[in-house]
Amino acid sequence: MSVVVSIEETGPCRRELKIEVPQPAVEAEAERVTAEYRKRANLPGFRKGKAPKALVAKRFAAEIQEDVVERLVPRYWHQAEAEKELQPILPPQLKLVDYEPGHPMTFVAVVELRPEIELGDLEDFDLPSAVTEPTEEEIERHLTEMRRRVADWKEVERPAAQGDLVRVKIVSGDDEDELSFEVGEPRVWEELSVSVQGLEAGQKASFERTVGEGDEAEKKSYTVEVQKVEEIELPELDAELVQKISRFETVEELRGAVAEGIRGNLEKQARRSREQALLRQLRERHPLQLPEGVVDNELESQVREYAHELGHQGVDLEKADIDWGQVGEQLRPRAEAAVHTRLLLDAIADEREIEVPEENLEALLAELARSRDSTPLAVRRELDRSGRLASLRQDLRRQETVRELLGERRTDVQSEADAASDEPAEE
Repeated sequence: MSVVVSIEETGPCRRELKIEVPQPAVEAEAERVTAEYRKRANLPGFRKGKAPKALVAKRFAAEIQEDVVERLVPRYWHQAEAEKELQPILPPQLKLVDYEPGHPMTFVAVVELRPEIELGDLEDFDLPSAVTEPTEEEIERHLTEMRRRVADWKEVERPAAQGDLVRVKIVSGDDEDELSFEVGEPRVWEELSVSVQGLEAGQKASFERTVGEGDEAEKKSYTVEVQKVEEIELPELDAELVQKISRFETVEELRGAVAEGIRGNLEKQARRSREQALLRQLRERHPLQLPEGVVDNELESQVREYAHELGHQGVDLEKADIDWGQVGEQLRPRAEAAVHTRLLLDAIADEREIEVPEENLEALLAELARSRDSTPLAVRRELDRSGRLASLRQDLRRQETVRELLGERRTDVQSEADAASDEPAEE
């Protein structure tokens, strides 16, 4: 006998099901719950567990009814899910429960389903070339930066130029401050860097800068006075310096290590660029009507992540004037792309029967355990309790699918650790 009374399409990927729990099943579950309450009940005039069943049922009617619903709804939802061969992406939303003792129970569940996906061309993607060999200029730039970290600064009597260290006094209205910075350093206001170039100690300049955004934007005027100009004295790159700033003995060894580090970064950048291009073209070739509820969930997650990042940067979210609605609108295309990507990769993995070997999951759990100073078993149990273990398996499976589409062959199990917290790369 079907438990599904009706099923209605309320969106491209959304279904609303009315499900009925037969009266005998409701009564049997109510009996079991009442008996459990009776064993624990402490009612005046009765020893524990000896109160009449009818009195317990009346005294705890609301609690018993709530427990019956909590036990029966998941059970009969899963039966309806199997009966209609549904493929939900999210747990169902309970919309309405009609429970009256002596009658069948009915409830309405709204569920988001995977869209039907007809896979097309999965070959011949136009991917950027992988340039991974560092140039001599890149190596020299990195070595120079290492020398700068241990360099001395010498005061000079000349105008400030790009790369100099300057100490200045800056005034705006009644506000006055002193600071030191390198001219041209990216974190310094561009207007400030431009204004001090060409000034010697004791000279002043003025500049304007727009602060705030939108209707609250305003121009503020500043006066800056240079107090000191210093230039850097880079130490010679020799064996003595190499041993001071690194674990290497010779300049050649350090240069080789720097080249290898740059090469590794270039490989990661190239791989990410290729992955982004592949996923973008994959979405373009397979337009989908996305499940709205899943997109909304992803958007909420990305907004929370954005808020977390702001908090980590020291922003007081309660005092900051942030238009979260506008933030959501800006992030929505990214959320839609993430959902679109996951749906396509899951469909491809199903079609090609791609699975992640258990040893790869174990290697990842071991890596997570090391980073948390825990054990793989404890991490597994924690992830399983929170429902994130299944998501982790899905993420690894999607990463495996991307590797296959890119024509890669994994040679290092450690690469699974890089996928621990990352979805396939999005733009």
